[in-house]
Amino acid sequence: MKILVVGSGGREHAILWKLKQSPRVTNLYCAPGNGGISEISECVPINAMDIDRIVAFAQKEAIDMVVVAPDDPLASGMVDALENAGIRALGPRKNAAIIEASKVFSKDLMKKYNIPSAAYESFSDSKSAKEYIKTAKLPLVVKADGLALGKGVLICNTTEEALEAVSSIMDDKRFGAAGQRIVVEEYMRGPEVSVLAFTDGKTIIPMVSSQDHKRAFDNDQGLNTGGMGAFSPSRVYTKELQEECMKTIFVPTISAMNIEGRPFKGILYFGLMLTSEGPKVLEYNARFGDPETQVVLPRLENDLVEVFDAIIDEKLGTIDLSWKENCAVCVVMASGGYPESYIKGYEITGIESIKNLDDTIVFHAGTKKENGKFYTNGGRVLGVTSVADDIDKAREKAYKAVSTISFKDAHFRKDIGIK
Repeated sequence: MKILVVGSGGREHAILWKLKQSPRVTNLYCAPGNGGISEISECVPINAMDIDRIVAFAQKEAIDMVVVAPDDPLASGMVDALENAGIRALGPRKNAAIIEASKVFSKDLMKKYNIPSAAYESFSDSKSAKEYIKTAKLPLVVKADGLALGKGVLICNTTEEALEAVSSIMDDKRFGAAGQRIVVEEYMRGPEVSVLAFTDGKTIIPMVSSQDHKRAFDNDQGLNTGGMGAFSPSRVYTKELQEECMKTIFVPTISAMNIEGRPFKGILYFGLMLTSEGPKVLEYNARFGDPETQVVLPRLENDLVEVFDAIIDEKLGTIDLSWKENCAVCVVMASGGYPESYIKGYEITGIESIKNLDDTIVFHAGTKKENGKFYTNGGRVLGVTSVADDIDKAREKAYKAVSTISFKDAHFRKDIGIK
């Protein structure tokens, strides 16, 4: 079986790493891939947003399945184009991917179908937003409506900060077209949990829980990033909470999308806040989270190809998911200056010493490989993931591995897995 994965980050490396374990796979391709991915898959120099060339490559190579991993191509209709060309594709169609691509859509959906979430207002002009903010209860969360690489959410403790956030997003166009509309919502308090779920539009099967660390620095300080690390399982997400979420959030979301004529097939990510009033939705993603994927997939017992096949064929109800009774921690090593400006092209050393460890995997995010050496090529560079019997042991192993890897201006949080 020939499989093409679209994307170039740590999430895609983890997906390919898991797919490679299937006896059904004969050839793996990744477009465009990265330095680490090139060691387990053939990298194809096609941009992840180039829908026409992805479709043409899949047809030319007789690809059996295309896994569309990132948010942008999903929101742009890559799965629609592949399916229309007769190619089996894993991921939601454009009209379902809007659940992530538009914060306004997802908030309106939750309100309409009584899915618990933060109270909010949406705005398409900055003047109205600012008038509302002047009378709103603090703190507030200001969100760009569209896709902004996980950075379009600004937590504001003062009225001045919230007004500045609106100016930055809507007037200064900090996130481009993603900020043409915004959502201003109440700030929810409580532990966060990420739950990824497989769904074929009829059946939904949650994966094991995880938790990521969005802020750039220790103790959740600094700017929001795409994610500085993750661990699985959550320390606070119980079986009882999962049952409650299934009843009040997971199943109602799939049902709501079906009623709206937007059936969701693929991986649906639920960002949850465990508030004093019960679990509420922080956000939806229409794909595997990054870096949550790097701690969830190493714990999956099943053949991922079989799970993906069942989703595409709408037979997910026949799959019995099985998980290892272990824990995983992923520490992201980033370029100095991330998530703002940073320099690429520094040599990375020390990865070789980890290659033969059974309990530690280095997932590459922003790397390139030249003449047998790895170089930094992005903001998030590596996701060093370890598994163990408990989270503390997994943390210890992951940080021990991190200490053997180096590149100029490397930056990583020291507190991943603690909260």
